[in-house]
Amino acid sequence: MRYLVHHLLTESAERDPSGEAIVDGDTRLDFAGAAQRAAAGAEQLQALGIVRGDRVCVYMKPGCDLPIALLSISMAGGVFVPIHHSLLAGQVEHILRDSGACALLSDVNRLGNLPDDISNLPDLKFIAAHGAHENRLAGLPLYPIAQNTSAVTRPKIPSIGKDLAALLYTSGSTGLPKGVMLSHANVLAGAEIVADYLRLSSADRLLAALPLSFDAGLNQLTTSMLVGATAVMIDFRFGRDISKRLAEENITGLAGVPPLWSLLAQPSSGLGARALPHLRYITNTGGAMPQNILRQLQGLLPSTNIYLMYGLTEAFRSTYLPPEELERRPTSMGRSIPNTEILVVSEDGKLCAPGEVGELVHHGPTVSMGYWGRPDATAKVLRPHPSAQSGKGSTDLVCYSGDLVSQDEDGYFYFVGRRDNQIKSAGFRISPTEVENAICQAAPIRQAAVIGVPDAMLGQHLVAFVVPQEGRADLRPATVLEALAPVLPRHMLPKQIRIVEALPTTSSGKVAYPALKQLLNEEDAAAETSLGVA
Repeated sequence: MRYLVHHLLTESAERDPSGEAIVDGDTRLDFAGAAQRAAAGAEQLQALGIVRGDRVCVYMKPGCDLPIALLSISMAGGVFVPIHHSLLAGQVEHILRDSGACALLSDVNRLGNLPDDISNLPDLKFIAAHGAHENRLAGLPLYPIAQNTSAVTRPKIPSIGKDLAALLYTSGSTGLPKGVMLSHANVLAGAEIVADYLRLSSADRLLAALPLSFDAGLNQLTTSMLVGATAVMIDFRFGRDISKRLAEENITGLAGVPPLWSLLAQPSSGLGARALPHLRYITNTGGAMPQNILRQLQGLLPSTNIYLMYGLTEAFRSTYLPPEELERRPTSMGRSIPNTEILVVSEDGKLCAPGEVGELVHHGPTVSMGYWGRPDATAKVLRPHPSAQSGKGSTDLVCYSGDLVSQDEDGYFYFVGRRDNQIKSAGFRISPTEVENAICQAAPIRQAAVIGVPDAMLGQHLVAFVVPQEGRADLRPATVLEALAPVLPRHMLPKQIRIVEALPTTSSGKVAYPALKQLLNEEDAAAETSLGVA
C-alpha cells in the first residue's frame, strides 16, 4: 500500500525493477538500484541516530545524489528539508537553525559554503557528505555518505501518511523564509493529481530543470516515481544546455518558470534548431508567462502541448489551463485541478460572483500543515472553510493564498495581484524585508526599501532605495552591490540601487512603498520624454 513518499520509489521498483529511474549525465539508475541506494542511505541515517520526525537538511547540487538523499530520509522516518543549491552561508544557517535539523547531507563542493560557526547550532549533530575526506568542521562529526548497497534491507518505520514528510522553505512578504510543512499525504496527493491531468505514464522522461527545493521541482521527482517514468537531472547555466539535453535524452516533459522560458526563447538556446519529436508537453508555473514568450514557444514547439499552471507552496498546485484552451484564454491561470475546490472570497468573507475580484482560497488534499514553528502565521493562512457545509468539521482548513483573482462564467481564473508586497523574481518568492535587512548589515546604510519592478524575463526585478549613514555621502551603488554579493544569492540581488536622502513615509511613519513605485514610473516617463519617445 502506498502512503509514504518513498513508497513511490519502492512500488515502482517492485513493478519494474529494470526501468530507468534517474539519469545524471553518465550515471543511470534503474528503479531497483535507486531503491537499494535509498535503503543504504536510510540504514546509515538510522545507525547515526535519526528517528521518526527528525529534520534532515539536504544541501547538494542538482544530480542523482539529491533525489536519493530525499528518499533515504523518508525511508529512515525523517523529514527532508531541501536547501536550494545556490543559497549562501547566511540562508543555509537560517534554515538549519529554524528547522531544528539534527543532520545535514551535502557534497564536498558545498561544504565550503557552510557558515563558519555551524558547529554552534544547538540541534545539529552531524554532517554526511559525498566526496568528503577531511573534516575541517571543528566540533562536528563529518561522515562519508554510504555507497555500498550490498545486502541492504529497507528499514522498518512506524510512520503514517499524516506524518510530516518535508519542510519547503519559502519567503513571505516580510522576514526570513518560513518552512512549509508537507505531510506524506500532501506530497502523494500532489503527485497523483498532476500525473492525472498531464497523463503521465512509464513511457515519459521528465527533465528536472527546477530545483527540488521548490514544490513544483519536487513534483518532477514524485510524479516520475509514481508512474515509473524517468527523471533526468540537470545542472544548467545556458539555454543551450537544456535544449541539448531535451534532444539527447528524448525528453517528453519539461516544467519551467518564466525566466527559463525566456532563456529558451532566445536564438542562442538552439531550441528552434533541434528536432524534438518526443517533447509531448511543457508546463509553466512560478508566475505568468509573458505573452510574447508564449507566442515564441508556440512557434518553436508547434507539436508540444503547453500547460499554464498556478500554485503556491502552502497548497502546492491550484489551477491549470488545458492546452486546448490556450488560444481562447492565453492570460488565464486555468481552472481548478482535480480533487480540489478553488474559491474567490471577498474581504468580508463572502464568495465572489463571476467577474468580481477576491482572494483565491484553496480547499483540497494538498493544503499543507502550515508553517514550522509559527502557529500565528499558520492561523493567518489556514482558516475554516468560508462557506459552512453540512458535516464539515472545524479541522477541515482551507488555504488563503494572498493572491487576488477573478473567475469567469466558465470557471476559469485570472490573476490580478498580491495583497502584500511580496516579490516574485526568476520563480523565487522574495521577502523585501530580508533583502532590506541584508543591505543594512552589509553596507553603511541607515535605511533601505526594496520593491519589485515588472521585468519581461524575470517576472519582476528588485530595485533598492537606500539612505546612507551619516558621513557617507560618497557612497556609490556599485559599492553597495559589491558588499551584498557575498551575502545574498544572485536571485536576491537588486538590479538597481537608488541612493536617496530619505524614504517617503505614510502618516503612521511606515515606508510608503507605492510612492517609491510612483517615483520610478515618473523617472521612466521623464527619460522617455527626453529621448523623444513620448
